[in-house]
Amino acid sequence: MGNHTTVSTFLLWGFSSFSDLQDLLFVMVFFSHVTILAANTSVMLAIKLSHNLHTPMYFSCGLSFSETCTTVVVTPHTLVDLLSDSKSISIPECATQMFFFFGLGTNNCFILAAMSYDRYTAIHNPLHSSILMTRKTCFQLMMTSCITGVVVSLCIVLIVFNLSFCDSSIIQHFFCDITPVVSLACDYTIFQKMILLAFTAFVLVGSFFLIMISYVFIGSMVMKMPSAKGRYKAFSTCSSHLTVVCTHYGFAGFVCLRPKSSDSFREDMLMAVTYTALTPLLNPIVYSLRNKEMQTALKKVLGNICRFSP
Repeated sequence: MGNHTTVSTFLLWGFSSFSDLQDLLFVMVFFSHVTILAANTSVMLAIKLSHNLHTPMYFSCGLSFSETCTTVVVTPHTLVDLLSDSKSISIPECATQMFFFFGLGTNNCFILAAMSYDRYTAIHNPLHSSILMTRKTCFQLMMTSCITGVVVSLCIVLIVFNLSFCDSSIIQHFFCDITPVVSLACDYTIFQKMILLAFTAFVLVGSFFLIMISYVFIGSMVMKMPSAKGRYKAFSTCSSHLTVVCTHYGFAGFVCLRPKSSDSFREDMLMAVTYTALTPLLNPIVYSLRNKEMQTALKKVLGNICRFSP
């Protein structure tokens, strides 16, 4: 280590460059967080209380829960930092935040892949879809996504936090993202960089490949449908999911897979605000709330809440 000073605490310096906008950022982040919690909680309650929505909307409930947890991992600490002058985070706290954030992010990717398979079964064999995609099958796919997230995230955190951090302790971000953290390490090698890139590619490219396989088969079946009405119905079945997939992978791919430089941290941070504050709203708004059965269930749940409220 020579004359280097070992770092034990990081400073999350992401929003400090907007010192005049701290109060405005706090209000925006706070209300987006409350909206995300309210929207996703409503979806989960509707699916829980309406038994006819458990399958195939079971995946939507899991995605809503996972995305809610993702915002809880990042946003509360961000709100505290916006009101605080210290903006510090210990290395164990930083490692914990990174573990849950990337574990839940990986879980989200593979849930979206499972949802694409659900769309395939609904179009390929609509009469037997409920038999193929039982509650047990949905639960198994959800648990596989969760376990994959835990394993991948644990490997990433072990690699990152076995590095030696010295001299600088300022993270140019508002949470413990991989690239800003490893840029502070004094023994970060190309080998470790390639391993982290391989894990990231496995999650993003691997899950996206599974989604595309499902949609290749879906597209082939849709093109063979004799009626325009049937093709439109099949397309409407997939449109909401495709909207969520394109937005999710568009943001994630831009941040994680593009070449990095010292000037890219600011762009990554601004993009991260979008996918931590906007993307979690896509599932309840685009996927769930556009579903007529979901709308009926939500009206029923809200009606019951209003009826029992004082």
